[in-house]
Amino acid sequence: MEHTPGKIRLAALDMDGTLFNNKLEITPKTQAAIKAAIAGGAQVVISTGRPYIGLPVDVLTELGIRYAITANGSAIYRLPEKECIFSNCMRPETVAPIIRYLQTKDIQYDAFIGGNRYSEEHGQDVIERLTQMPAATRSYIKASGILTENLADFILERDLEVQKMTLNFYPLPDGSYMDRVDVWNYLKANPQVTVLSGGYQNVEFTKAGTTKAMGLRFLAEMFEIPIEETMAVGDSQNDMDIMQAAGIGVAMENATDEVKAIADFVTKSNLEDGVGYAIEKFILASF
Repeated sequence: MEHTPGKIRLAALDMDGTLFNNKLEITPKTQAAIKAAIAGGAQVVISTGRPYIGLPVDVLTELGIRYAITANGSAIYRLPEKECIFSNCMRPETVAPIIRYLQTKDIQYDAFIGGNRYSEEHGQDVIERLTQMPAATRSYIKASGILTENLADFILERDLEVQKMTLNFYPLPDGSYMDRVDVWNYLKANPQVTVLSGGYQNVEFTKAGTTKAMGLRFLAEMFEIPIEETMAVGDSQNDMDIMQAAGIGVAMENATDEVKAIADFVTKSNLEDGVGYAIEKFILASF
């Protein structure tokens, strides 16, 4: 593809609430738009809070997607080989004390390690109470985790670095979420981690300074594409940094108000092929 100044040549797509509909599907129209963009010479990559194990690798590679920014920027993988080409992880001595604190709360949490999701038996019964999530998302959380009795001990004994942790809270009758405020304040007081929400009132943390934007800059440099010729699409707080770093930041119609406020463009919702619409508008229209 001939280089045209200002043309979008790299698109980074969030998955949950963005690329996926509520059944965790990529609709045919959006699939067609991705294939057309790649056929025209653009790069399309994933930018997700999920670990590698949470990627529909077969579907993505069939579309032509070869790279994924995972765990909020903590690790970038080449698909389908699961080759990690970039990582920025938390040390066990940082994570274990936090997990010991979380073990005192009535919440569900996961640690992303080496692209896999590790959970504790403590908290598994919480998953069905996460009624703010689509049923398909709850099923994904339950099915994709490797269960351990004590996650802190598991990490320390094996000296494992952690890409990210995701914490899920169930709603209470008054509209608040069990233990969320206390956990949020506890984590925000820790300078060793970056804390934000990835949707559905969850809380996520990574090594301090780790962001999806870091992953976008890494891939843009690898592809030799100016950052001004990139687009990022998302719906949640963990997408804000990459949307602001990209040449064009696109928010989904179903995005939170704070995400829409910093977006350059608001596309249709994840139930209305919003990603496909954004690709047609900013990439395919320039071919």
